[in-house]
Amino acid sequence: MADERYPPGMKQQVLLLITKLLGQIQQPLLPHINVHRPVQKLIRLCGESLGSETEKEEVQFLTTVCAKLNQDPYLVNFFIEKTNSAEWRRSLSCSSEKPEVQRQEAACREMPTCSLTPGISSACLSPEEGGGKLEKNLVHALLTLTASQKNRFALKACEGLLLLVMLPEEGAARYMVESTALCRTLTDRLSDLYKLIPDSIHPGEVELLGRVNWRSHYAASHMEDAESFPGKGAVVAFLSWLDYCDQLVKEAHKVTAAAVAQEIRERFFLRILEPQLLQVSEIGILSSTSLLMLVVHQITSPRLLDQLVFFLLGDQREAEVPMDTACHLLRSQLIEHCNHLSDEISMATLRLFEHLLQKPHEHVIYNLVLRNLTDRCYIGHSASGHEDRTAESEHLDEAEELEEDPFFTDIYTGSRFPASDWLVAPAASTHEAAKGDGKPEVNKIVNSFLCLVPDAVKTSQLVEGSGYDTYLVDAHRMFQGCCVNAREWRWPLVPHSLENCDPDVMFYEGDFLKVLFDRMAQILHQPYDLNLQMTSVISKVALFPHPDLHQYLLDPYINLAPGCKSLFSVIVRVIGDLMQRIQRIPQFAPKLLLVRRQLMGLEPEEVVDHATLLKGVIVLEEFCKELAAISFVKYPSEPD
Repeated sequence: MADERYPPGMKQQVLLLITKLLGQIQQPLLPHINVHRPVQKLIRLCGESLGSETEKEEVQFLTTVCAKLNQDPYLVNFFIEKTNSAEWRRSLSCSSEKPEVQRQEAACREMPTCSLTPGISSACLSPEEGGGKLEKNLVHALLTLTASQKNRFALKACEGLLLLVMLPEEGAARYMVESTALCRTLTDRLSDLYKLIPDSIHPGEVELLGRVNWRSHYAASHMEDAESFPGKGAVVAFLSWLDYCDQLVKEAHKVTAAAVAQEIRERFFLRILEPQLLQVSEIGILSSTSLLMLVVHQITSPRLLDQLVFFLLGDQREAEVPMDTACHLLRSQLIEHCNHLSDEISMATLRLFEHLLQKPHEHVIYNLVLRNLTDRCYIGHSASGHEDRTAESEHLDEAEELEEDPFFTDIYTGSRFPASDWLVAPAASTHEAAKGDGKPEVNKIVNSFLCLVPDAVKTSQLVEGSGYDTYLVDAHRMFQGCCVNAREWRWPLVPHSLENCDPDVMFYEGDFLKVLFDRMAQILHQPYDLNLQMTSVISKVALFPHPDLHQYLLDPYINLAPGCKSLFSVIVRVIGDLMQRIQRIPQFAPKLLLVRRQLMGLEPEEVVDHATLLKGVIVLEEFCKELAAISFVKYPSEPD
């Protein structure tokens, strides 16, 4: 190889000449033996070492070749060097490519040494065949130069590699997957960049980074404010390469995309991420969870998102049972972290699930929630054994049960909103009432949530701009986004039949809803920020347009089976606890209003007794208004 570098500067001049020749001449030159052989030789001389004097010319030359291949994908056959010429001739004879290209092929005195037809066996493409090793080829050269220390060269190499993996030739895709280091190099670099992130990074600062665009990262000669916190540069470099891998999977041939996504799961998710997430160190759990949230936020390609979702949640779709030892370990650990002793870990994990629930992937909500609701075993059955009762009797029973509840009685005795006033049995079921304009039934359900919090602990009416209507616009926007994602999931329009519900089987809401309900039950005892995050996750779940989920979470009139709890019943218990506790807090109402005004920035911060409880009351009131808004915007979408 040394001879080809002499006289000094010759390699640079040759690269410039061939680059201009290929870029400016319109006639197809690459099929000719006297052109593609020297071009192949030049490709093997590229990417030998980073930081070489000819790096700029190498990148220009390689990207020009890739552009030519992109214009005529069949030409890629001349730059893959594994299969014998006899195999290539057989592929050429059955090729459906353009006649002009075939005539040029036939005119060549010597055939190229590789064919990229779909029929080539894996054995032909194996890099280990004959004891050989991976060739120095176009893929190898581009992969090497993507690691250039000069960002503009790395950017061009990345763009050239994208052009290469986008080629529609299935044989070329199989060759790149099976006979080059494409998949492993992409994944190993992702792993290496992740390992460079220091353990001491601050999770709050990491989560503020948001999505990183790989082109913007490489286009900048120097990352501005790269070290505004320790480790930021390493995090940005990792996210930038992840974004590039994500785009490559999104745009590559399906064979290449599937292989790269699978390799990322096996060599990065399983080998690198999983041990970090399963560790016992609180600092390690916190930093790895925050980074995982950024990974979830960054990934948009369907194939890579598939791998991420099934890595995190497993593939189970049957109903859960309590304390199931056979469940997916990582999923169980993440859900447990939502109720961790460390509030920071709980908040970070809840944020992770909030981002996960917003991804356009049906398995997320089904695995976490819906698989436990489809049999509707949360519905109570009559003592006579009939599964269906009249809507009126069910709803009246529900009102009677709540009025008999000691907590409920304490709350609403003498209240402006006694149970008999606002839990009035509607004339028909919620689904039937949604027919026509549906407004009377919607109003009853909305009022059920708005009246859950008694007047004695309400403060929003005392502060301007804190009404229920402030939630309607956001609820409508978020619900429309959920509907767009769910459009292709073929969900039913009405709740499932009760035929599959075994009355002898105890209903279990599943680990995820259980931990959310447990957190909801502690809203008066938890930090303000944790309560905001917890209620935000529940709202995201409630927004999904599935009839079973809507009934279970947002219908206060359903007759629950014995031992079952719903979101509504959990909130009722919380309010019962609240009304007992406020009896022991002097000047409760003025303190509550003061804390609300402090949270809104209308009053200066000062220490207030029972601040955690007071903030919890405010979050509870706002959350009930949000649930009312969600109920309102969802009902108009019910089928006529």
